[in-house]
Parts: sequence; C-alpha cells; structure tokens
Amino acid sequence: MKFTSIFGALSTAIVLALPALTARAQAGIPQVPVQFAKGQSGTTLKGSVSGSNSVDYTLRAAAGQTMTVKLTGRPTTYHNVLAPGSTGEALFVGSRDGAESTTTLPTSGQYTIRVYQMGNAKSSGQRSNFTLDVAITGGAQSGGAASSSADAQLVEAAGRAGAGKFNATGKIPCAQAPGQPMGQCDFGVARAGAGTAAVSVSLPDGRKRMLMFKAGKAAGADLSQADGNMKFSASKQADLHKIQAGNERYEIPDAVINGG
Repeated sequence: MKFTSIFGALSTAIVLALPALTARAQAGIPQVPVQFAKGQSGTTLKGSVSGSNSVDYTLRAAAGQTMTVKLTGRPTTYHNVLAPGSTGEALFVGSRDGAESTTTLPTSGQYTIRVYQMGNAKSSGQRSNFTLDVAITGGAQSGGAASSSADAQLVEAAGRAGAGKFNATGKIPCAQAPGQPMGQCDFGVARAGAGTAAVSVSLPDGRKRMLMFKAGKAAGADLSQADGNMKFSASKQADLHKIQAGNERYEIPDAVINGG
C-alpha cells in the first residue's frame, strides 16, 4: 500500500477521523457516488475536470478489501485515494505514484477517489476528460486483524496526532521554502510502536504538516493539490530521516519515531 504521504492526508491542520467516522466532503468539491451493478465488483466511469477544480468519487468498502483504480486521460490528470475521515491527506497520490493504484484498505467506511489536474492544464483552466476504472475485491478482515495491521495502526496514530494526543513533543530542524536555511519547528508525535508513528509539525506560517512513518521508514505526508508541489521523498543517514515534502524539508531522528 502506498502512502503520501496519508493521509495523505491527505490540507491544513489535520484531524484524521477514527475508523468509525465516514469521509468528510470538502467544500466546493462535487461528490459522485460510485455504484456497482448487481453481481459486479467493478465499474467504469467517465467524467471531466476543469482548471484547479476537483471531483470526488465516493464508495463504501470494508477493512482488508483491495481497491484498484485506473485513471485514463491527459498526463496532467491524476487521482488520489482518501481514507474515511480524511481532510485531504491521501493513501495514494497519483501525481507522485502514477495513474494506477492498488490499495489494501485499512478500515471500513466511505473512501474517496479525488480526480484533479496539475501543471499547465490546472493553471490555464483547461478542461480534461477522463475514464476511471474502479474495482473492489477480497473479503473484509475481522476487526482484530484490521487493527493489528501496520496500516490500521498508522490510521489510529494519525487520529491521535490530529487530536493533539501526543506521546512526545519538541523541536525538529525544518525549512518551509526552497533555499531557505533550516530553522526549528515545533512537533508532536503519536507513536504506534514498531517504527509506526504520525508526526504533526507546526510550520512558521501557522500551517501544520503531518508526516507518516511505517515500520521505521518515512511513508508520506498530507500533501494535497492545494500545496502546489505534492512530491515526497525521504532518505536516511545513520539515525536521521531527511524528508522533502513538497517545498518543505525536515530532519527527524529515529528517537522521535521510536522514543528513547
């Protein structure tokens, strides 16, 4: 399963909903419910998107099932996959990971497939037609199995971080813009153990950024098309995670993720 950077979250300050909540509609983005024909596990949808606008396709699915999405259209058209309760943070970020996604769903509820544009098509207000192939396969996991997975643990940790329920707080090196010297940003971390954690960072301009770690590796950030640059990359030197999230840079020691 690919993250952006979850949750991707998916935006501004994150409040990642717990599994019992359904997805939240974002103001100004039209929603299109996805329905499968009786006896079918998938469907093909056709639509269009213009300029900086987005369109959300919503459907309900259960923890442990697999959702596959294939987007066909202009190279500047992408899709993100948002978990139940997401405010923009994403499980899959198309502008980084490609036109096809295969996501093992971490929790039951309403998922959102958000289609949007980047580059010249976005800035010049172009209209792009696209085709979306969506399928849900596999049976649902039991609640115990879902909650024991690293993905479900990350969802839970992000929920606590979004609510300000941290295991630890402090400062980390950060830079908000390209070429800007590293300064210090306040952070709070919600840990789930085994290298899985969500780190909420307060940026100098008042925004918050959620950084996700899964099994000891930087898994993504809550970048959205509103950030303009949605690229995410990470490397590790000794015990230090060096992260590039859009135009922002962060340095996070292992001790933040694991404690100690």
